[in-house]
Amino acid sequence: MDVKGELRFIGVVEKAGEEEGKIRIFPEFCAGLKGIDGFSHLIILYWIHLRDNEEERRTLRVFPRKHEVHVETGVFACRSPSRPNPIGLCVVELLKIEGCVLTVKELDAFVESPIVDIKPYIPRADSIPSARVPDWTWHGPKT
Repeated sequence: MDVKGELRFIGVVEKAGEEEGKIRIFPEFCAGLKGIDGFSHLIILYWIHLRDNEEERRTLRVFPRKHEVHVETGVFACRSPSRPNPIGLCVVELLKIEGCVLTVKELDAFVESPIVDIKPYIPRADSIPSARVPDWTWHGPKT
């Protein structure tokens, strides 16, 4: 099955960092930010542009680097940036919004990373306290 879709980037990371990051939404998508200031946290989907090449897209098994435990896992069982579709995801705290620029905290993306989408973080839908994870995920950063 050869199914294709079209992806439209809606913005770009202008400043990255745990303490303060900035995301500029392109003017044609800025109207989509209406009401976003009512949320304290957002889910950011971004394109891992530095891994967008055929070699990285063919990667299916990895040893997650940021974890203390050396365990081989499939890319769909971890958050490796090397994957068939280099889409990154992070939950950020929204600090402020000025026009089409979001200032956020805990942005796990590089400067110039294209933004794929933004979704509001809704605790009753996005938090599952009873979720089960492998032990190795408890050793390392919050990725």
